[in-house]
Amino acid sequence: MTRALRICLIASSRFPVAEPFAGGLEAHTHSLATELIRRGHEVTLFAAPGSDPRLGALHLDVETFTSSPAARADVGARPEQWMREHHAYLKLMLDLSRNPGKYDIVHNNSLHHLPVAMAEATALPFVTTLHTPPVPWLESAAQLASSSLAYASVSRHTAGAWRHVVESTVIHNGVDTNAWMPGPGGPAAIWFGRLVPEKAPHLAIRAARAAGMELDLAGPSLDRAYFDAEIAPLLDDRTRYLGHLRHEQLMQAVGRAAVSVVTPSWDEPYGLVAAESLACGTPVAAFARGGVPEILDELSGRLAAPDDVEALGAAMVVASGLSRDDARHRAVVACSLDRMVDDYEELYHSLVPAELAA
Repeated sequence: MTRALRICLIASSRFPVAEPFAGGLEAHTHSLATELIRRGHEVTLFAAPGSDPRLGALHLDVETFTSSPAARADVGARPEQWMREHHAYLKLMLDLSRNPGKYDIVHNNSLHHLPVAMAEATALPFVTTLHTPPVPWLESAAQLASSSLAYASVSRHTAGAWRHVVESTVIHNGVDTNAWMPGPGGPAAIWFGRLVPEKAPHLAIRAARAAGMELDLAGPSLDRAYFDAEIAPLLDDRTRYLGHLRHEQLMQAVGRAAVSVVTPSWDEPYGLVAAESLACGTPVAAFARGGVPEILDELSGRLAAPDDVEALGAAMVVASGLSRDDARHRAVVACSLDRMVDDYEELYHSLVPAELAA
């Protein structure tokens, strides 16, 4: 039996790892940290201010750095927010390199390039989860980083997108099926997530109207101009915005839905909302983009061609008639938090020297 590990878990500095979650990355990090702690690992989470105090997070405080007037006078100066984030990760990585004995392994769950670029300086086993397609700063860091670094991808699709740079172990994201519980269903559809153009909730509204179904929308409105132009004019007594809900409220709303609609207008690296829906017993109708098709099977959902609103409406009608028990079973078997953390523990122990893992 392997012993508990001392794990440094690096989160994004942009949003707190706390409810109500800003997005799937924050929800994923919270679930991962919580389950690792429950299993007896010593987890130190570096995250944005406001993160869940139960996780004992140490803040990646992005407000501690302000450029001097001389630095800001540089015509090539980056925006202050960019510099504060850079400063926070730079400080963290330098601290890790100066105190390598505090941890057995570092798990980088952020989207920033500095943890990858400076990983070798820590002299620690180091794994980075790839949550996005290749983006320039992170791709550059990965190309120049040591070949000894390990990577995990949240889907086969994401692993394939990064293959020209690095090889990665596919570890699908998981949801806590003890926290996302089955609901009774109901007549309306639901769409939930960040209300931003790349998630395309406006297409979910059009699809629901094509299907003749009512639709509830839930999530943070992070792009006010988009919401005012594309969402607000379409709201009525059959298309309702529920706001940014905490977990219990959101779980109940998803559990009351006939079908969950997933409408990425980009290649979604995974699609956590689909897994969360299945855990509530709610079948899914989705655009076949990115990693989303890897979550569903014939018993739990239906796929439509990307951006084909009429086809998505038809998929909603069919999916709403699928068995809620089969949807829940798919989540438990393929999308559970236990399975995900089992996979991460296996990866951690493959990287930690045998004398430490004994």
